[in-house]
Amino acid sequence: MANPVNAAGGGEVEKHQTSLGTDAARQLATTTKSRPQMEGISNRWLLKMLPWVEVPGGVYRVNRRLTYAVGDGRLSFSNIGAKVEVVPQELCELPLLRGLEGDDALLRALASRFVQREYKPGELIVEAGKPADHVYLLAHGKAKKLGKGQYGDAVTLDMLADGDHFGDQAVVESNDFWKFTVQAVTPCTVLVLPQKVFEDLIQQSPALLAHVEDFKARLKKPQDKAGQAAIELSAGHSGEPRLPETFVDYELTPREYELNVAQTMLRLHTRVTDLFNDPMNQKDEQVRLTIEALRERQEYEMINNRDFGLLHNADLKQRVQTRSGPPTPDDLDELLSRRRKSRFFLAHPRTIAAFGRECTRRGLYPTGVEVEGRKFMAWRGVPLLPCDKIPISETRTSAIIVMRTGKDDQGVVGLRQTGIPDEVEPGLSVRRMDINEKAVATYLVSTYFSAAVLVPDALGVLENVELGG
Repeated sequence: MANPVNAAGGGEVEKHQTSLGTDAARQLATTTKSRPQMEGISNRWLLKMLPWVEVPGGVYRVNRRLTYAVGDGRLSFSNIGAKVEVVPQELCELPLLRGLEGDDALLRALASRFVQREYKPGELIVEAGKPADHVYLLAHGKAKKLGKGQYGDAVTLDMLADGDHFGDQAVVESNDFWKFTVQAVTPCTVLVLPQKVFEDLIQQSPALLAHVEDFKARLKKPQDKAGQAAIELSAGHSGEPRLPETFVDYELTPREYELNVAQTMLRLHTRVTDLFNDPMNQKDEQVRLTIEALRERQEYEMINNRDFGLLHNADLKQRVQTRSGPPTPDDLDELLSRRRKSRFFLAHPRTIAAFGRECTRRGLYPTGVEVEGRKFMAWRGVPLLPCDKIPISETRTSAIIVMRTGKDDQGVVGLRQTGIPDEVEPGLSVRRMDINEKAVATYLVSTYFSAAVLVPDALGVLENVELGG
């Protein structure tokens, strides 16, 4: 039988549709839907693991014993081409010069007298036994501080990096000698101030002379190994000797942490909530995703905020430089050795991967630790928890944070205030504001938070961690 042809003669006649098409059927079908999804939601382990302290007054004061260990900070530098200069006000981070913040002319005079020197890898910046007659500021590069072991072998005492300094105390003492050697590991740019230049400036400035004398007097006051005002005690005595008299002195200006805020205004047209609210509540979904974004920002601020963030609030004595670049078991051991009861490490996932590679290279296989039902890589029983809020620099370096937590252990604590109006989660509120002339409703979403380090050794940071393969 011949195929039917169209009137024009040539092609086949289109077949008639005999059933409902899927495109049309979908218009009448109820689709199975997911809730609105969102990229960028992380586990936020810092928020989960920190113990939270209620701050009803909005400000949390950390009282500590009086300490004489002032300054000891890290310096900042500026450069024009290859010429490097220390920012004059940054010199107040040196223990010797702490308290001179208001004397800009004197600080500029001091900064102008530093001389720039360059050192190649392997060169000695200072050598043990030689006269200690210079102040050294490490503007750029990495150097290792070396001492002698019990049998005369070289021992690495510390690693120095950008912003570190040494020798500022030695220049106020006559006929002093270096007790350690500093050797450049990478090309280093160093600013140097000779003792003779510093002494000449002291003679020209009565204010600087008085300040140095006050510094010497503070050094003579009894201190414990943490630099705190000593508590005089007696032990191991017999008979009836006269016991020492003492008291515990406190800081007169303790640090206060004011609760920080993260906020946004969520806008939603009333037509949407009136007509398109089934099967999912549009307002609830909008609020849920906004809260997720706000919590992500909260964790970011608690790590990176320059005022209270953990990366910026670690004590300089608790900052460790990597020995070779990548994160090694030796580096993590150094971090753990500086505090008791370390609760957890916090690192970028790529940093944890770099540590895993170093362990594999050495033939080590770290054990796993279970945290809230999930298994994580651990070192010495301390879990390495991932946190993508820890930044990775353009030079592919990052940091590893370790901390002791809780008030009872004098650790790191999170700060918040609960019970605020229209609270939907602890410390987070969603407050309806108004409906404007365009029928758009506005909701104020706010969360209040901060973090406090109760004592300096509660928090440590491994800096300049290289992530290269």
